[in-house]
Amino acid sequence: MRKFLFPILAMMLLAGCAATRTQAPVAIYDFGLQGLSASPNAPDTPPQPRLSASLSVAVTSPAWLDSTAIQYRLAYHDLARSYIYASNRWAAAPAALLTQRIKARVAAASNDGVVSASDGTQTDYAVRLELEEFTQVFDTVDQSRAVVRLRASLIERSTRLLLAQRSFSMEQAAPAANAAGAVHALTEASDKLIGNLIDWLAEKLPEETKERRNS
Repeated sequence: MRKFLFPILAMMLLAGCAATRTQAPVAIYDFGLQGLSASPNAPDTPPQPRLSASLSVAVTSPAWLDSTAIQYRLAYHDLARSYIYASNRWAAAPAALLTQRIKARVAAASNDGVVSASDGTQTDYAVRLELEEFTQVFDTVDQSRAVVRLRASLIERSTRLLLAQRSFSMEQAAPAANAAGAVHALTEASDKLIGNLIDWLAEKLPEETKERRNS
């Protein structure tokens, strides 16, 4: 019996080593730095409006988006079903990545600063953002686009009044039909959507606050 045991163990060890060698490493992505350096003061870019109020920012998401998975849909097969890339991940959940990105962009455009909703700092207004979609959508096997959708609510902190609310949506063609293409397109779509969000905030902040801050 012993003479058969050693060959079996050797084969199991070899199989384990082969599986380890062929297992693909997991690629971790975030939004990078290019969007922050390109906006809002890059050449050929329209100047971003100034925000004359202090803001707190928080992005929430539904349970299906509350993970580090990079998700995609097959519009040509079943648009209601989502899939994930097995060997690719976000560095954090999309809501967390968006919170940091939006804070950085709002801080660059604000005269009075921006904080996270969890910081406990009193601000003039709260910006609550509900992420509704953050996926790569394949229209064909080799053509895809990023889809980012969220709903924004502007709330006056002192009165807790809802001053304005709007849904934002942005799509961006992906340069490649893979996870890297998804990351590139989702990052670009997010940056464009954030630009629209800041324009909206500048428009909706009450005039009396702007005058008080500028006086």
